[in-house]
Order: sequence, then structure tokens, then C-alpha cells
Amino acid sequence: MGIGSITRIAGIGLLCLTLGACTASYRNHGYIPPEDDLNQIVVGVDTRASVEETVGPPGASGVVNGGDYFYVRSRMRSYGFRAPTEIDRQVLAISFDSAGVVSNIERFGLEKGQVVPLTRRVSESAVSNKTFLRQLLGNLGRIGPSGLGG
Repeated sequence: MGIGSITRIAGIGLLCLTLGACTASYRNHGYIPPEDDLNQIVVGVDTRASVEETVGPPGASGVVNGGDYFYVRSRMRSYGFRAPTEIDRQVLAISFDSAGVVSNIERFGLEKGQVVPLTRRVSESAVSNKTFLRQLLGNLGRIGPSGLGG
């Protein structure tokens, strides 16, 4: 093999690495239970214990209303050696009444910087801790490499 062949192979390898670095890669962080599992939860019947048994423990729980359950999922995009960027975040809130029975199941996202409900199981919002929900959704795009532990 001559020097020209080795140079050509090295050039092709470098080109492949460069093009590979331009491709976006995506990572998901956090957990929101699948819709099939959520459909097994009956509003007005299930309790905290049965919710944990059906969909698993929450990533966060609130201190208002006896501890509503919050499940958070983020989607990150990265290009080559650039810092990852959060492109989507959703929060699933399962609310409980004073007896610990499920009163509402809602899914929230961000649209133009505003918290918006994506789905609801009952007609009115039972999530009263909107500040906590805004904090969970409000850090969209402000996550650094140190915050990517999971």
C-alpha cells in the first residue's frame, strides 16, 4: 500500500467522522408512564398505593393537597461536541383528594413559554400547586451538562 492510498483512506475516515459529528442525537431523561398504564388508573377509585403499584413511584411529589404525584420527562438534542439542548419537557400530574383517592390526571407541556394542559381526565384542573408545575417546566433550555445525570 502506497503513501497515496494511506492518505486517501485517512482522508475518507476524517470525512466520515466530520459528517457523523453533524448528525443530531437525541436522549430522553425522566419517566412518564405509558398511556396504557395510565388508562388502568380510575379517577375516584384508585389510591396513592394503587397508583404506585400500577405506574411506579413519581419523580417528584408536591407538598400541597397531601402530595400530588408529578412525573417529568425531557428530550435532549445534541450535535457533535456542542452542549445538549432540551427541546421538550412534559409533566404528568396525578392529583389526590383529602382521602388519598385520585381526583385528576393531567399532562402538561410548554407552548410559547406558557404552561398548557395537554390532556385531562376530568373537566376542571385539580392541580393547585401551579408554581411547582411552572418550576418543573420552566427550566426548559436552561439545563447544563452538569444537569444531565439521568
